Amino acid sequence: MTAELVKSIARAVASVVIFPRVLAFYLFAPILGRDRAFESATQAIARIPGVRGQYLRNAFLSRVIRHCDPTATICFGTLLSKTGAIIDDHVYVGPGCHLGLVHLERDVLLAAGVHVPSGAHIHGTDDPGVPIREQPGRPVMVTIGAGSWIGSGAVVLADVGRNCVIGAASVVTKPIPDDVVAVGSPARIISNRRPMAADVVGSANQ
Repeated sequence: MTAELVKSIARAVASVVIFPRVLAFYLFAPILGRDRAFESATQAIARIPGVRGQYLRNAFLSRVIRHCDPTATICFGTLLSKTGAIIDDHVYVGPGCHLGLVHLERDVLLAAGVHVPSGAHIHGTDDPGVPIREQPGRPVMVTIGAGSWIGSGAVVLADVGRNCVIGAASVVTKPIPDDVVAVGSPARIISNRRPMAADVVGSANQ
């Protein structure tokens, strides 16, 4: 029996096992709202350990969010809060991450504890006379480009280009171009990963 056949069987079994959770989501979504019902469901399935949990989370997400590729891996303790999220093929999301309105392009790697909320303005703060919880936010889709690696504990508030490396504990506050290494808070480009990207790095740091 080939590895791909085993994986196909595991995905089919996971789809059957997770069906009650999917059904519950669609029953509660009209009452709570899709994102509230979704957040509650992901909290429950986030705690399922091991490979079993990875298959069950993928089976659930592929039927609820905008897109989750069958080859994506979502590890233990990861929470998602927006059904508009897109997770492409061969994405790896490490343990304990939090994802809002995100698009993780193919081959993206998120280390443990990475936070990608729905942009930098998920809460309104303009009026100091009104509690922040009562001020409308401006959620936006945050895209992490294909092949990028986000280090442990990073917070990504703006788009990251393709084939980038973002250092551990960095805070991305403005868009990062393709093919660079960025570290720090706020994240600053320190090197390029391709010779042709040298001019991009120089202009971005000016």
